[in-house]
Amino acid sequence: MSNIRETTEAIEKQILSDKAFCVANSKGRKREEAKDDIRTDFQRDRDRIIHCKAFRRLKHKTQVFLSPESDHYRTRMTHTLEVSQIARTIARALRLNEDLTEAIAMGHDLGHTPFGHAGERALDKLTSFGFTHYEQSVRVCERLEKNLKGLNLTYEVLDGIRNHTKGEWPETLEGQIVRFSDRIAYINHDIDDAVRGDIIARDDIPFDIKLTLGTTKSDRISALVRSVIENTDTNAKMSKKIEAAFETLHTFLFDNVYRNPKAKSEETKVDGIIEGLFTYFAENPHKMPAEFSVISNEEGIERAVTDYIAGMTDHFAIMTYNNIYVPRSWGI
Repeated sequence: MSNIRETTEAIEKQILSDKAFCVANSKGRKREEAKDDIRTDFQRDRDRIIHCKAFRRLKHKTQVFLSPESDHYRTRMTHTLEVSQIARTIARALRLNEDLTEAIAMGHDLGHTPFGHAGERALDKLTSFGFTHYEQSVRVCERLEKNLKGLNLTYEVLDGIRNHTKGEWPETLEGQIVRFSDRIAYINHDIDDAVRGDIIARDDIPFDIKLTLGTTKSDRISALVRSVIENTDTNAKMSKKIEAAFETLHTFLFDNVYRNPKAKSEETKVDGIIEGLFTYFAENPHKMPAEFSVISNEEGIERAVTDYIAGMTDHFAIMTYNNIYVPRSWGI
C-alpha cells in the first residue's frame, strides 16, 4: 500500500507526454505536509476541492439565468462538471496530467458570487480593492475553507484556478486546457439554456458558424475539442478557422443572450440586493458568522463582508436580504 503513490508517479513519467506536468515536479504547497500513501498531491487537491463547502454551494449559484423555474438550467455546479469533462477529454487525448486538469477544473469557480457575473460586477463596484471571481476562488482555497486554514493546494492547481479566465496564461498546459474548456462549456450550454428559455431559436445561430462548427451542441463541442487537440503544441490553441468561428459565436451570444432584456430582466435587482447586504453587514459586522469576525479583525471589515457575501448562494442572499429589509407579517 505504501508504494501506490510512488508507483503512480513513476507511471506518469513513463506514459505522459513530455509536455505534460508530472506531479513529481510540483512546486508543492505553502505548508509542507506528509505525502499520502495512495494519492498523489494533485489527486488530493481534487478531493479537497470536491469535499469543501464552497464546492457544495455551487449547486445553488446562478450560471446565467437568475431564478429559473425549470430544473434543467445550468448552475455553477453543472457548469463545473461540464468543464471538467471537456478538459479531461482533451488532456487524455494529449496525454497530459488528468489529475491536475481535473483539480483545476473543479476549483476554478469556487469563488463565484451569487447571481453570476451580475453579482461579481456588483461586488467589484462596492469594494475599494476590486473583486474578481477567479481571485476569490484562490482566496477560498488559500484562506476561507477549513475554518480559515485553507485547503493548502499545490502551486500548479492554484495557478490554473487564478488564470482560468483572464490575464496571464496558466504556467502548465493542463491549466491552459481548462481555460479553453471553460469557454467551450459555457458558450455551448448557455446557448442550450437560451433556447430552452425562448431567448433565441437554434435557427438564429449564423449560418457560417453552423457550417464551420456544426448545427448541434454536440457537434460544436466536438469540433472545438478536436481543434484544440490537433493544434496544441507547447501552448493550447485552436486552428485559426475554428477560433474565428468560436469568437463569432461568442459575440453572437453576448449580443443576443447576455445583453438580451428578457434574459437579464431580473439583473437590475441584483445591485440593490448586493449593496443592501454590503451596507448592512459593514455597519453590523457582529451579525456575520464568527469566522468573519476573525477576518474583520485581521484584514478589515470590508474584506470580511466581501468574503461573506461572495460565498452566499442565490437563495441565501435573497433570504438574508428579505430578513433584513422586508417587514414580516404579524397578527393581532
